[in-house]
Amino acid sequence: MKRIEVKLALPVVAPLLDVIKELADGLGKKLAAPLALTDLDEEYRASWVDELLAAQNEEVRVLLSLFDGDFFTDGVVAFDEDNAEVIVRACAAVRLRLRERYLQGLGEEALETADVDLQQLEEPLRRAFMCYLFLATVQELIIQHLDESILGS
Repeated sequence: MKRIEVKLALPVVAPLLDVIKELADGLGKKLAAPLALTDLDEEYRASWVDELLAAQNEEVRVLLSLFDGDFFTDGVVAFDEDNAEVIVRACAAVRLRLRERYLQGLGEEALETADVDLQQLEEPLRRAFMCYLFLATVQELIIQHLDESILGS
């Protein structure tokens, strides 16, 4: 089984985990990427959205579980065949919520190129942006270092 372990700096990552945890509460009630589903009857649509929310919540829970007591002891997180796809989706959900809630004013190009003067950002916006970049890096690590077949390709 392919596995990658990443050692992270606790003082840098800990504040970002607070941002993720804060957003996880809101993600529990609202899809990160809402669906219109206008051609479905209301009962079927509600059932489908409930299933998607349950899956989203579980994925975010798995993401947060990477940062357990062991992480705070050794600073290491591990990605493998069992969690790779779930972690990528959870990161995407949190990143979408970050964009919606905090990062709208930065613009698409700034978010994708990370061409932002961090010193010019207020602290909450700076933390949100750093969290956005952190989660993008996690996604890139998984995609680059784990076999494509793990991600369902």
